[in-house]
Amino acid sequence: MFNAKLAGHHQIDNHQLRALAPSVFAGNAHAKVSDRYSFLPTSEVVDGLRGEGWAPVWAGEQKIRTEDRRGFQKHMIRLARLDDLSRTQQERPELVLVNSHDRSSAYQLHAGIFRFVCSNGMILADSVFAKISITHLNFEPAKVIEASFEVVREMPAIADLLSDYKAKTLNPLERRAFGEAALLLKYDSLEEAPVGAEKLLTYRRRDDAAPTLWNTLNVVQENMLDGGQRDYSRRRPENPRRFFGKTRAVKGLDENVRLNKALWHLADTLRGGTPPTSEHLHDRSEASV
Repeated sequence: MFNAKLAGHHQIDNHQLRALAPSVFAGNAHAKVSDRYSFLPTSEVVDGLRGEGWAPVWAGEQKIRTEDRRGFQKHMIRLARLDDLSRTQQERPELVLVNSHDRSSAYQLHAGIFRFVCSNGMILADSVFAKISITHLNFEPAKVIEASFEVVREMPAIADLLSDYKAKTLNPLERRAFGEAALLLKYDSLEEAPVGAEKLLTYRRRDDAAPTLWNTLNVVQENMLDGGQRDYSRRRPENPRRFFGKTRAVKGLDENVRLNKALWHLADTLRGGTPPTSEHLHDRSEASV
């Protein structure tokens, strides 16, 4: 059985992949797709990427609301270069593949980063690396393989970007602005958020103590996606004797991608010296990727 705690550290085989995301191995498309829909199971694309040196290291699929979508829903697979799996490093670039067999998603490729110290999987904003989207009409697997080469070509630029993030130190006002802007990605207002920005900026390990842009991005991303934070200084305005509840983990695939990309976008505004404001926030109603 695949150990979820090791997700991202080792490549997973098809047996493990099937257990994590059965929809990857759909035998046909959903009955409601059009006659023009070109069906190819994601598993065959993954096999093609394996042949080009990519290894699946994590997989998941979207929760369904209607039973007829089971086995066809949107799914995500993170892949790393085989050479990177055997190297000792702080981070590694990844390929993030998203697809579905119920017409809810095209084949999509995103650039990602895996951080070993916290087993954190991040997805770069479209403003940093534009996602590659390939429709199911006249679909050819070679298009995904070719697109993966574009991610490989961008890896040196991604490494330079991380160097910039690590070299930039944020002052307390910049960090607070980042934390508040991050909360507004998920909540309607700062007053309605169950925690304050300072809680969201609380690091979990000493490696993240330095107030760099890279550490700040990772701390906020991990806290927002993992949830479980409580802020006992915040009480409900309608009943001051009651505290807000704890933050909830992000479990939805679409919301995971949206928040990841939005946080990267906020960080990149700070990299350029511009404090994040409401103008940099993505519309929370857009949950598709």
